[in-house]
Amino acid sequence: MSDYVTTHQAAEDARNENIKIYLNGTIVPKELAVVSVYDSGFMLGDGVWEGLRLYNGTWAFLDEHMDRLFEAARAVDIDLRLDRTGVVKALLDTQAANNMHTDAHARLMVTRGVKVRPFQHPSLSQSGPTFTIIMEHSTPSHPRGIRLSTVPHLRGLPMTQDPKLNSHSKLNCILACIAAEKAGADEALMLDTHGFVNTTNACNFFIVRKGAVWTSTGDYCMNGITRQKVIDLCRESEIPVYERNFSLVDTYGAEEAFLTGTFGAQTPVIDIDGRPIGDGEMGPVTNRLRGLYKNLIKKLTE
Repeated sequence: MSDYVTTHQAAEDARNENIKIYLNGTIVPKELAVVSVYDSGFMLGDGVWEGLRLYNGTWAFLDEHMDRLFEAARAVDIDLRLDRTGVVKALLDTQAANNMHTDAHARLMVTRGVKVRPFQHPSLSQSGPTFTIIMEHSTPSHPRGIRLSTVPHLRGLPMTQDPKLNSHSKLNCILACIAAEKAGADEALMLDTHGFVNTTNACNFFIVRKGAVWTSTGDYCMNGITRQKVIDLCRESEIPVYERNFSLVDTYGAEEAFLTGTFGAQTPVIDIDGRPIGDGEMGPVTNRLRGLYKNLIKKLTE
């Protein structure tokens, strides 16, 4: 078995063999959830998506996730043909069909739909969007912290492909992850176009220096919902927090580092480019933020 771990590593759950999936208004068994090879998402990565996590019957930060989904669809000019109430109903119907109450993850995906011919132009998608929800029983499982390797793949400029957009076109991040694994790490640490530390291929990145929390400016990365919750928690708890440019030199000298994301919440980083971070375990600030985040989730679900 591979020694690699990922920020989306989950404990095995046999129930996922029998999940039901929402596909274009119908909830079907997993094996029947198929789309056309002419679908624009399969053919070109032409679509947007959103990930949500279920805690004790509550989809955490649902409003923020819906805001981001509809903003992304508008940005790429896809009409979901469902309003916000309709999307939430599809989510809740899929949850009920799978009898899920907690420790579940949902991935909502919208593409431009099936094309009449296998070419790029968006006008060839004429039958409306493809909308699917994959929902799995999912509990994060990290046997150790994450090891990162800096890669040459950059988070690019907004006029190429805006990194703030949750699009299906993830090849840049996938190539970054491949490069990191070939270097012996778990995931990639990506820089921005100016050479400042930005994000990983899958999550937002934070360091801790002298008790203060640092993250990137957010100009070249997905402005994650969990990222913002951590920033807010720092401010509410009088933990110094900065959105700023910083370098690999700053990063290598950090006492702690961690990642944020909807699935893993806060995941400690133990090694970057072969350099141990702190004592190679979760640091006290990361641990405190984990506790504050768990309390936030608890308040949402009470």
